[in-house]
Amino acid sequence: MKITFLLHNAYAIGGTVRSTLNLAGTLAARHEVEIVSMFRTAERPLLGVSGKVRLVPLVDERTDSASYDGGHELMSRPSAVVPPTEVLAHRYTALVDERLRAFLDTTDADVVIATRPALVVFLAGHGSVGVSGPSRRRPLLIGQEHLSYDNHVPGVRAAQNEAIGRLDAFVTVSARDAADHRRRLPGLRTRITNIANAAPRPKAEPSDLRASLVVAAGRLFPVKRYDLLIEAFAKVATERPEWRLRIYGQGPERAALRTAIDRLGLNDHVFLMGPHATLETEWAKASVAAVSSEWESFGMTILEAMHAGVPVVATDCPHGPGEIITDGSDGLLVPPGDPDALAAGLLRLIDDTDLRRRLGTAARATVQRYAPRAIAAEYEQLIAELREARTPAAVRLTRRVRRGLGALWPRGAGDAGASVSASADGATRSKPRGAAGPVQPTPVDAAAASGGAPAQGAKPRPLRPKADCRVDAAGGVRISVGASGVPGAAGRGVVLVLRRRHGDDEFRVPLERESADDPKSPWTTTLSRADLTLAEGRWDLHVERAADGTRRRLRAGLVEQRGLLSAAAEIAKAEGTGPEVRGADGSSPVAWWIPYATKDGYLALRTFHRTTHAEVTALPVGEGAMAVEGVLYGAELGDGAALVGVARGEDVAGFEAPVTTAGGLDERTFQARLTSLPEPAGPDKTVWDLFLRPTAAAEPIRLGRLFGDIVDRKDTDKYPAVALDTAADASPQTPEAPEARFFFTVTNDLAVSLS
Repeated sequence: MKITFLLHNAYAIGGTVRSTLNLAGTLAARHEVEIVSMFRTAERPLLGVSGKVRLVPLVDERTDSASYDGGHELMSRPSAVVPPTEVLAHRYTALVDERLRAFLDTTDADVVIATRPALVVFLAGHGSVGVSGPSRRRPLLIGQEHLSYDNHVPGVRAAQNEAIGRLDAFVTVSARDAADHRRRLPGLRTRITNIANAAPRPKAEPSDLRASLVVAAGRLFPVKRYDLLIEAFAKVATERPEWRLRIYGQGPERAALRTAIDRLGLNDHVFLMGPHATLETEWAKASVAAVSSEWESFGMTILEAMHAGVPVVATDCPHGPGEIITDGSDGLLVPPGDPDALAAGLLRLIDDTDLRRRLGTAARATVQRYAPRAIAAEYEQLIAELREARTPAAVRLTRRVRRGLGALWPRGAGDAGASVSASADGATRSKPRGAAGPVQPTPVDAAAASGGAPAQGAKPRPLRPKADCRVDAAGGVRISVGASGVPGAAGRGVVLVLRRRHGDDEFRVPLERESADDPKSPWTTTLSRADLTLAEGRWDLHVERAADGTRRRLRAGLVEQRGLLSAAAEIAKAEGTGPEVRGADGSSPVAWWIPYATKDGYLALRTFHRTTHAEVTALPVGEGAMAVEGVLYGAELGDGAALVGVARGEDVAGFEAPVTTAGGLDERTFQARLTSLPEPAGPDKTVWDLFLRPTAAAEPIRLGRLFGDIVDRKDTDKYPAVALDTAADASPQTPEAPEARFFFTVTNDLAVSLS
């Protein structure tokens, strides 16, 4: 059976994209499956697509592509089909109309599934003709609702309601929403039912629930009520200041949420992380998950958190959370719109480790109901029932007779020159010998297929190395390179090559089979800070085949950084001098490594290597003042300790501010307060890089935030501007008081700007 999904943009990140790719990949194990993406915005999908699924983009929006459609004359004309009030109506043009209509008029799919209102409307109006013309009935037409009945503007709601009546089935993701549709659309012959989204088991290790971290994820839209979550977390931070909240996602509410964080002084507690393609690694870092929505059509993030063994505190909003979570059993439900109730739910799990673990364990059992195979089976059952319902009675009788007589004749005893398959309406289509069918594997040399040595005289196949990566609790980085990506490696093996970007430094580390007896096992090594000294910078990872010296850059698979949080927590609790690694010369530099995937999908290592280091732990900002709090590693604080500002530019003065220590057992902890800055050089922004001078005679030490799992702090650790006194306050050229702001540089070091 051939199944086609119509998707807005398969190259983006979102709940509908993720759930469609999950379902399509599972169905592709038994059927021919394709995804028709209205738009192509990237070279490859940001989320993984099964190799068995065919991806068909209609309109290319990549400006650097040879097939870019931006200049097509039809791109300037709006769609004649899509409701103008559809939130993405501006993306749908006459060119989309033309190409989608052409596709639907010629498709040989047995089933076509539309995944958003614009596509449901289009499918209902243009999905009635197949490749065989009038002699073949149209494919089954199925619409999906990934929101809910009440969450569409009137124009979209009316257009989709009218379209539903021309479909064979309409599928919502919650039972309550299906009931709403049936109640409000009485008399329709269309089958209206609900099938949940599939949630595949993640490859990442589940959370150990040890980190002081709450995670939320979703689009930054008003309906998600992240403003409510931030308000609730202000109460959490007051009682449990060591806990942090990370919000993953992008959307129009980002600026408003940033303002709320600034207003509540939560800049050291709440972080907007931006979009993330592989959220499973981020859920594995969390100890509690939070959902604050005023409505949820389903709740994919709830299932993803449950898979990681992370208990969820969710608002009991329509429709999804209450259908997934059993309150007090595998998560907590709180009233929607109530920040106090949400804060209480979070604190209940934060304060009760045993409850957190019990609910997390139960959550992993609950989520098995949403396994992809189970959800795919529900769709297969729905399709089978729809096909049966529209199959003529005579054909149904013939089928029953055939089934009754099937045992009397050997299977496959018919014409050897043709096979027969059933179409969506129960009619049969002959498929002549040689017609497209299931792809059969091509015989290959067994050694080559398993990554072993090629046949004698044969040219080794190209390297396409891809590696998963996991950080252990000691900060060691385990690299696991898939055998299929390094063919011809048996015998002389492969080497991991680390090259420092913008430099000539290179290290070579042999890779070994995880299992010497299994040719399909990965090639692995663990990079340890105790064994390897890497200069500060960014290191790109390559794989080199020893047999012929071929080298290729290593693509990133799953990058699991959870161990960095454990390692950082141990550093914070330690009474010594921090994450030291004894060097060959007897020195003990501060070293920290963060593996990450680059924007173009390669595996890299961000390394920090310093003789001494001043780690910034907090940056309190208040009325007319700003402060730096931190911990010193590799040196001792003494008389004359000061915060030193070194200006960028020759015409600006530097500054110093006194440093105080916490005293007592931990004299590494320091604080410095700023209430004024030197006069700026001009109207442009003035910047000072910040250092800690441990004693009056010591060399200044760079201030930065290195420890943890964040590669680029400048993107996540943001601070508000504050008006400080300067010598320029009374100048007629500066009628408004200059504003100072802390920020992290591209090297995760601390600076302050004045503008």
